[in-house]
Amino acid sequence: MVVADLHVHTQNSDGSLTLGAIPEAAKAAGLSTVAVTDHDRLHPEMRTPVAELDGITVVHGIELRVEADDQRVDLLGYGVRRTEALSALVDRLQTDRKERGAAIIDRVEAELGTELPVEPRAGLGRPHIAAAIEQVSDYSYGAAFEELIGDGRPCYVARDVPDFETGVSVLDAACGVVSLAHPHRYADTEAALSLCADLDAVERHYPYDRAVDHRPVERAIERYDLLVTGGTDAHGETLGVAGLDGRDYRTFRTAL
Repeated sequence: MVVADLHVHTQNSDGSLTLGAIPEAAKAAGLSTVAVTDHDRLHPEMRTPVAELDGITVVHGIELRVEADDQRVDLLGYGVRRTEALSALVDRLQTDRKERGAAIIDRVEAELGTELPVEPRAGLGRPHIAAAIEQVSDYSYGAAFEELIGDGRPCYVARDVPDFETGVSVLDAACGVVSLAHPHRYADTEAALSLCADLDAVERHYPYDRAVDHRPVERAIERYDLLVTGGTDAHGETLGVAGLDGRDYRTFRTAL
């Protein structure tokens, strides 16, 4: 039984939930704990590493994308404290997101010959732009990525991504636990799992859209003595699709 969903996004990045709406969504899913892990951004309404909101434990986290050799991976930091180094890194990344968003919007508008109902801002991601494209064109949300703004497509603009060593150093100093997110989403899962030698945990429970072989993750957990994390990677309002049971959550909370 899932009691803790440790991978949830809010409107602070590309989710639909507000922080205030999390307790109701968590209770509907039978959860006691949720971790807010917005992309490359701290939540402005969370001032402590862990808080209680309407009877639900809310862990302040972050999902940080980093460059590791020849692929990009996502790190989940939990129990965030606002260190000077993390705040500076997040500020730099959000400035880049705003500038990158403006460049993508300009390219799409030139391609389509129409204005998009979206403005550059901190926290802006390609999902927001894809949704705007869907509103004003014949492109579906998925087609917007596949034909316009996906990697290597005509309106794509690369963004600033810190290297793995920098990301780990900054998160280690600011967070109680640092985990590798969704290892089976990377082109080279084994290479991604080898990074766990420098991490505290790995996201063992995740709602992949295909069947996966969990044995490599289990081997990494044993080899590197890792904590287990897990979550829905929720961008909507449904929580608890994946996460930790009571035993794994107690172990995680002790480490946190």
